[in-house]
Amino acid sequence: MKSETLTSEQFYTSNPDLNNQQALNSSIFRISNANVTSNKISERTKSKTGLFVLISTFILLFIGAYTTYQLQSDFDQFQMERINSSWGFPFLILAGVLFVFQAGVFLYNLYLYFTYKPIESVSDELLPTCTVIVPAYNEGKLVWDTLMSLADSDFPEQKMQILAVDDGSKDDTWYWMQQAKIKLGDRLTIFQQPENRGKRHALHRGFELGTGEIFVTVDSDSIVKKDTLRNLVSPFVVDEKCGAVAGNVHVLNSKKAILPKMLNVSFVMSFEFMRSAESQLGSVLCTPGAAAAYRKTSVFACLDEWINQTFMGQPSDIGEDRAMTNMILKQGQHVLFQRNAYVLTNVPEEYTGLYKMFIRWSRSNVRENIAMAKYVFTDFRSESKFGARLLFVSQSTKMIMAYPFMLFMFFFIAVHPILFLSSTLLAILIVSSFPVLFYTKRYNFADSLWAYSYSVFYTFSLFWITPYAIVTANKKGWLTRGLA
Repeated sequence: MKSETLTSEQFYTSNPDLNNQQALNSSIFRISNANVTSNKISERTKSKTGLFVLISTFILLFIGAYTTYQLQSDFDQFQMERINSSWGFPFLILAGVLFVFQAGVFLYNLYLYFTYKPIESVSDELLPTCTVIVPAYNEGKLVWDTLMSLADSDFPEQKMQILAVDDGSKDDTWYWMQQAKIKLGDRLTIFQQPENRGKRHALHRGFELGTGEIFVTVDSDSIVKKDTLRNLVSPFVVDEKCGAVAGNVHVLNSKKAILPKMLNVSFVMSFEFMRSAESQLGSVLCTPGAAAAYRKTSVFACLDEWINQTFMGQPSDIGEDRAMTNMILKQGQHVLFQRNAYVLTNVPEEYTGLYKMFIRWSRSNVRENIAMAKYVFTDFRSESKFGARLLFVSQSTKMIMAYPFMLFMFFFIAVHPILFLSSTLLAILIVSSFPVLFYTKRYNFADSLWAYSYSVFYTFSLFWITPYAIVTANKKGWLTRGLA
């Protein structure tokens, strides 16, 4: 059965037959009639721009494929020159070994994906008590939308505590929290940090004040579906060794700009494919800040270490989600993924915000891979440890080889720029076809085509992220938390 494409409007209606206008009127996304015309004009403009980008992408890819075919003899000659050089043959052997390894990992992940099934929601009687923690900084009215979506959940009210923590915002975030408090009454408790100390400290305050058996963390720019919370929490009832659960993140602002359209396809691959495979191994490497759940006892078993975590002598102020996941895995607990626990979250719409977000994520990956190396080859889990070790080796290998492959890329560009460009575009056309097929199967064909554009965009404008993050892994700073 094909999945429906999720939109923000559909999160607030259980009747699939409602038309778009009815869905809008029944949701928190109410817009005035005065804005409808301008919004339609804006959508048409964006649609034309998006169509131009897609057409340009395919023209570029097919030119690359055709050029590679035409220059096949030159490419063969380049390969022979490389093999006969003192460094070329060893590099070719290394590249071949890594290709075989990564191809094997991919096929294994494909097998795991097909064996994955999300855990179905348990009954209201079996659901544990739950504390939902929403840290917020400079989110404005978005925090209202987040809190309203949580309050609209079909989780039993008597079992759910909602805590919102304003981390010293400089905008009107606190005002919108107060408005949400007026609307929701005793269902919501709000706190204001005396000064901005970072997301980790805001979450820490929520953990200390929470009374639920399960902690759920939701970013203040995210919206959950009505059944997200109960689906997110149910694995803790079914699996007594489950310490954390990752939600299924989609892009909230995918209709507003081209970058979010691309990222939505990337997110579906990252979550619905990769985390499904990781979940089968009980070793999801990162529970996302947008929506994640943790067993209270697992959190408190590492809370002091987590809040006082340092890297190269400096307090860690990024990667709190990956760090918490890592520490729970270290306890021998299972970390799972729930494909049926949907959450929509905002992503950057411009290049500057996007590369800053990726730098933060990559620095966190570098730090946590180092931390994971200290325990992953020990007897940290009573059952099989193969899956966690395989995921660690696969991710670490990509990082270790970032510099060698970047140096080879620059060499290739300097020696044969046309061959490099054409062969790279052909590789993108081939490799990106899997995300296209995957997204088409799960959702729809039209949006899946953005996988090609995203691969071109990432390859030529974001390739530097990992090498840069490695050499700057000790740097502090959230990078994207300023006022808009």
